[in-house]
Amino acid sequence: MTEPVAYWHVANKNKKENYLEFGISDNKNFTSIPLYTKEQLHPRVKMTKAEFEEFKQLYSENYFKRAFFVLEKIEKGEFGGLYGKFGVFIKDLPIFANLWVNYEPEHPEESIEIVPDMKWFVRSKEQYQPDMDQGISESGYLYLTQGNIYSIEYYETTPFKDDAQQFDTKEEAEIWTNPLTEAVKLPAEEE
Repeated sequence: MTEPVAYWHVANKNKKENYLEFGISDNKNFTSIPLYTKEQLHPRVKMTKAEFEEFKQLYSENYFKRAFFVLEKIEKGEFGGLYGKFGVFIKDLPIFANLWVNYEPEHPEESIEIVPDMKWFVRSKEQYQPDMDQGISESGYLYLTQGNIYSIEYYETTPFKDDAQQFDTKEEAEIWTNPLTEAVKLPAEEE
């Protein structure tokens, strides 16, 4: 948790004196009550890397336009990732407008937090052990993967999550589970 940036200071004796200050009071006659953190005052918008790249492109091409006109571009489907984030719900309009007005390209981390894109995977419940006869030198989970040879679809396991089948919903993933596997939500890409 982040340190508070504003405090309400109340007198210890008469409780009638109080004042607001951006820091803890050195005066021992007052009790400092935290009010809010910097994150609460200026919350950052969470975006995946792909959404952030779209936002940067949109901003660089339209930085002089008002948020309403930029949202029209998103609504038209020119920016698919941002459409899913801002283009559907009117409740997100103030969030987008605030981000658009306060975004600083030199310091994007002040207004945007990059979060991993999460997907559902089907993997073994237990980690497998190394088996040099099978060419497996490390332990880990086995993931469901999908392939296609000669127009015939097949499913098998792989120790590499990057090659695994990704699902958008838990229900889609659970269709492919069995008593030895489970559906888990994990970052789609490694950092």
